[in-house]
Amino acid sequence: MATFDPAAATATYLSKLSPEANDRAVAYTQGGHWVLLWTAVISLAIYLLLVRSGVLVRLRDRLEARGFGPLRVSALVLGAAFVVETLLNLPWSVYADWARERSYGLSSQSFAGWLGESVLASVIGLPVTLALAVGIYALIRRAPKTWWLWSAGLIAAGSVVMMVVAPVFIAPLFNQYEPAPPGPVRDAVVVLAKANGVPSDRIFIYNGSRQSNRYTANVAGLFGSTRIAMSDVMFAKGADLAEVRAVVGHEMGHYVLNHGWRNAIVLSILAVLALFAVDRLFAPAARWLGAGGVRGLADPAGYPVIVAIVVGLGLISTPVTASLTRIGEAEADRFSLERANEPDGLARALVKTIEYRAASPGPIEEVLFYDHPSVGSRVRRAMDWKAAHPADVVPVKVVPPPARPS
Repeated sequence: MATFDPAAATATYLSKLSPEANDRAVAYTQGGHWVLLWTAVISLAIYLLLVRSGVLVRLRDRLEARGFGPLRVSALVLGAAFVVETLLNLPWSVYADWARERSYGLSSQSFAGWLGESVLASVIGLPVTLALAVGIYALIRRAPKTWWLWSAGLIAAGSVVMMVVAPVFIAPLFNQYEPAPPGPVRDAVVVLAKANGVPSDRIFIYNGSRQSNRYTANVAGLFGSTRIAMSDVMFAKGADLAEVRAVVGHEMGHYVLNHGWRNAIVLSILAVLALFAVDRLFAPAARWLGAGGVRGLADPAGYPVIVAIVVGLGLISTPVTASLTRIGEAEADRFSLERANEPDGLARALVKTIEYRAASPGPIEEVLFYDHPSVGSRVRRAMDWKAAHPADVVPVKVVPPPARPS
């Protein structure tokens, strides 16, 4: 009997894409690194324009002249800044988030559909962001020496609330979620969920193909809002039962290993560091940007200075945040292999993601930019698992896909 060779098996899986498709994936992935940079540059240019124009300073002065208090002034100045920022960034967003995705075949969404959803996201996000920002400015006024610490706690609390609210109230505004119909797929997910302590009463298939052609699933929510959701793209791309178990097992790994909570804690720590840096860097940054008329950190007219600092810090810290996420993804892969025992299912699913995440980046590129381990390394780990646990691997059973929401 021939010995199973993980390296050869990995090479076989990675060879399923044509050279042309691989080149396209590399172009998309590496182009995405430039998109990351240009997104930051364009954001900084917008903030510089807001500062140099003095429009927020003039608006603040007029509101104060009318007798508005600090809370109302903050809300109105920040609200105006958010709207102007969104409008100025729209052309770049059209390219980066819609046109580029369509040009690489990763989305078939119409411009009208994309724009409508972008407007809806802004309508939902603006009040939430505004409330958070007004709260932070209130903390700056009330606790000028420790505001950055309290504000980080406020951000962490907001992220936990969103983890509870988003699956129930926000996600259904953008996609149609239908209960997975009875059959082998649902049965397999229910068994896997019950075996790993994941709620099994809310299993859905949603029309993710409405926005994207990416092969994906997720387990999201807390405190009774948890649900398992599989994009219809999985089944359009021929997911068999082994792939379903492997992919859903990976997503359950995030839930069981408490990655949501861990991410909230990490976000809090990073927020503390970032806001502390803002506290120390605001004055020199305001001078450098030419923020004439801005009275200090507590002045909402200085909002562009704060976010310019945050954008710069975010760009510099990309390798750190990407690496933290990448570690969690590797942990979820291992969880899937241990609990679902589907190395070939996981490998087949991963190969279907190469079109938007090049399979074999250099080590420096992976560390700097990849928020998932490279597909090549993930497939190799799955094949190493298969070689080490031959008795655990479940034979592949092909099943017809469940009905998908339109």
